[in-house]
Amino acid sequence: MSEAHTTPVEPTAPPRGLLIVMTGASGVGKGTLRELWLRDQDVFYSTSWTTREARPGEVDGVDYIFVSADAFEQKVQQGGFLEHASFVGNHYGTPVEPIEAALSRGQDVILEIEVEGAMQVRDRMGDEAILVFIMPPSLTELRRRLEGRATETPERIEKRLARAREEIMHAHAFRYVIVNDDLNRAVQELEAVQGAERARQRPESSWTPEDRAAVERAAQVRSDALSEADLLHVVNS
Repeated sequence: MSEAHTTPVEPTAPPRGLLIVMTGASGVGKGTLRELWLRDQDVFYSTSWTTREARPGEVDGVDYIFVSADAFEQKVQQGGFLEHASFVGNHYGTPVEPIEAALSRGQDVILEIEVEGAMQVRDRMGDEAILVFIMPPSLTELRRRLEGRATETPERIEKRLARAREEIMHAHAFRYVIVNDDLNRAVQELEAVQGAERARQRPESSWTPEDRAAVERAAQVRSDALSEADLLHVVNS
């Protein structure tokens, strides 16, 4: 009796990871939110290059990769950044190679970058880039946080506030807007966004109750749920 021959089954590639871009005004609390949100997750957190000096407590290679202006420009010329931007005299950039590698192996990638850079990522990656804007409850509160950090001159604080005012009024350019006035709630909303976007990679018929709950909660922080009056209230208060 001849033996039956079976064709080996090729392993299926994992679903591509999510590319989540977190942005918002300096001082809005992105770093604290990110740490709480991702502390128990196996995600790829992209470490940006910057030419600015490290602030007290920041660690090279963890918070940023701190480089000279010449090294940064060389990387730009090599096409090595997914995005790069200048802000108040300093340069920031996101190296592209490790991001593409992580997405291909099915790992979610988190970028925490300036708004200008987030727009570049959206232009390059299209709908694959999930843009999340972290918004302060008010500009008065943002000023208090910036002044409390004691790392900026008054002139730079005013520049950051002017930039924040403009960014808030263009919040509809982002897919999601999360107001950071309650840390625990904001973290839960980030988790819902991540869960909802992951669920949308699969047929709706396969969604679990947890998936449906995430999709419902994420819908509440879609940018199109905000009116212009909502945005004006933030910048005028």
